[in-house]
Amino acid sequence: MIAGFLFMTSNNKKKNSRSLSRSLFVTFEGIDGCGKTTQLKLAAKHLRSLGYSVQTFREPGSTAVSEKIRKILLDRRSEMSDLTELMLYEAARTEIVAAEILPALKNGEIVLCDRFYDSTTAYQGYGRKLNLKMIQALHRIVAKDAKPDLTFVFDLDLRRAFSRRGTKLDRLEAQSRAFHQRVRKGFQQIAAKESGRVKLIDATRSVEIIFADLSKHLNRRLRTR
Repeated sequence: MIAGFLFMTSNNKKKNSRSLSRSLFVTFEGIDGCGKTTQLKLAAKHLRSLGYSVQTFREPGSTAVSEKIRKILLDRRSEMSDLTELMLYEAARTEIVAAEILPALKNGEIVLCDRFYDSTTAYQGYGRKLNLKMIQALHRIVAKDAKPDLTFVFDLDLRRAFSRRGTKLDRLEAQSRAFHQRVRKGFQQIAAKESGRVKLIDATRSVEIIFADLSKHLNRRLRTR
């Protein structure tokens, strides 16, 4: 059924390719506490100062439905199977892609997103050990034409990442150290497999040095936009 859906949507992707040609979709990834949100805010400020139209979003969230799903997913009182968790993340993504991300990209805007489908691959695929091929198939259905042009993975050891978190942990943050180690390795694997799109950033450095590194990749991508 999934394969049939992908076949039917292939022609629609070709039709939309021209309208997305001047847009740019950048995602910010990594384990909790890696500093990705700070870098997204700096990137948005920098791009707007250059005169670009920039939209920023977070996952899961950024729409009314997706924010409700976010609350369920992060609530430590929520008990669910790993597969339910995966489907909820994909459901939240379906909403933000249709309502926010694709319209912005079709308008030729720059979209910056705090997490996207690489987080699902890392957390539910590597962390929860769900089938990676199944997860990738779901990504293709849900994301449609919203494939990131550039992804930054901020790599940080667990000790430093954990020290940056508050005392009140959400349901995902409260998972075991072994879980988070698998997630980190998952992000590293994604970066190794897709080095053209995904840039592994050393997040042990200062905010300023990290942003200077990020800016080089971003400016290079803007020149080919």
